[in-house]
Amino acid sequence: MSDHYAELLMYVAPEPIQQANQQWLTRILEHLGLRRLNADHLDLHALWRAPELLLTQTCGYPLITQLRGQVRVIGRPRYELPHSSDGEHCSVLLTRDDNPHQTLADFYNSRGVINGHDSNSGMNLLRERLAPLQRDGRFFASVGISGAHRESLRWLRENRADLAAIDSVTYDYLARFAPLEVAGLRIVTRSAPSPTLPYIGALGLSDEQADQVRQAMNQALRDLPQVAETLGLQEVLPAREDDYHVLLNYQQQAVSVGYSVLQ
Repeated sequence: MSDHYAELLMYVAPEPIQQANQQWLTRILEHLGLRRLNADHLDLHALWRAPELLLTQTCGYPLITQLRGQVRVIGRPRYELPHSSDGEHCSVLLTRDDNPHQTLADFYNSRGVINGHDSNSGMNLLRERLAPLQRDGRFFASVGISGAHRESLRWLRENRADLAAIDSVTYDYLARFAPLEVAGLRIVTRSAPSPTLPYIGALGLSDEQADQVRQAMNQALRDLPQVAETLGLQEVLPAREDDYHVLLNYQQQAVSVGYSVLQ
């Protein structure tokens, strides 16, 4: 292997998480004997498709809808966090503590916010939960797009929205390391389960090379128990693209009842 890009950009906050990710990447590359290329000039979508990509993380929904057959799946994380375990996570559907609505059906005709239409945890898993409750293809009175889970949380705190679906790993990290960002909010319900966000490399990586990367990731976690503890990450499990087909099933379930677009 030559020099490669290696970036972990899906969970970048709070600061202890960012620091732990950087320590982990450094040790992974040491085990592989590789140098890390500077990826500052690449946006996320360009990084995912870069032929020099050794390791990054993507969302499961883009993997199965945009990147299928274009990248090599290396593995998926087994987090052990309050709302994520055994290689699965979910979305937590949140509102403000002072919102009188108690059940998900109560939020019909309220204000929703999503981080983006290409998000599994922010949109696809929320759509799956709302599909049985929609009427004539609509559930919300309005849907805002915040651009990020942390911004969706801000919208809730500032009473700009009533309901948001937040990736459970993000929520657990913030609850632990930046509790003010989730203060005053409560969980209405959880979404259906989803495989955790996949680690990917360039399609040009062989199966053997992908296995070497995953082994180096796990060895680095064993080397750095404080990093593993901070990330709530026990190991990197083997994974395949087909593991994420369930996300298309969730999409199809919504489409079949006339709720193809979350609105």
